[in-house]
Amino acid sequence: MLDLKKIDRSWTLFLDRDGVINIEKYQDYVYTYDEFIFYEGVQDAIKALSALFGLVILTTNQRGVGRGLMTEAALQDIHTQMTRDIVGTGGRIDHIYYCVANDPYDPNRKPNPGMIYQAKKDFPAIDLQKSLIVGNNMSDMEFGRNGGIHTVFVKTTHPDQAIPHPAIDLAFNSLPDFAKALPVK
Repeated sequence: MLDLKKIDRSWTLFLDRDGVINIEKYQDYVYTYDEFIFYEGVQDAIKALSALFGLVILTTNQRGVGRGLMTEAALQDIHTQMTRDIVGTGGRIDHIYYCVANDPYDPNRKPNPGMIYQAKKDFPAIDLQKSLIVGNNMSDMEFGRNGGIHTVFVKTTHPDQAIPHPAIDLAFNSLPDFAKALPVK
C-alpha cells in the first residue's frame, strides 16, 4: 500500500510525459516544442514534487521516432526545452529515459520495465520500494508493477478508468492534484 505521508527525499518519482506533463495529442504525436502544451499547474506541481522527491525521472514511450514520423534530434529538442521551462519555474527533471521502439517486446517499451532497471543501474541509490510512477495509461501502471514500484494513475486522458484496479495504488485527476495530496516537508 502506498502511504503518501512516508514520501521524502529518499523516494524516486518516475513521470510519464504525454497526458501527465503535457496535453496528449489524440492519436498523434507532439512533433515540435511549439506543439508541447503544459497542463495547467503542472510546472508548479513539478516544483513542489522536486522539493519532496530525491530524484525526478521522466520515462516515456516515443514510438513516433521509431515510426519515422519525427527524428530523435527533434525529440531531444522537445525534452531540452521542456526541461529548461521546468527548471525556470523552480522544478527539475534529473534524467529522461525514452523508448522509440515499436516492438512491444523491446525491454524498454512500456509496460516492460527496462527504463526502471536502467534508472536503477544509473542511479544505484534508487530504492524500488520507495519509488512510484505517475502515468495516465494502464501501460504506465503495468510498467510500475512490472518494475516493482508503486503506481499513481492520473485521469487526464482516461477519466472513466475503473477504480479500484489491481494495477493502480492511487488515482488523481491530474499531476497537480497528486502534488497537492502530498505532505509538505
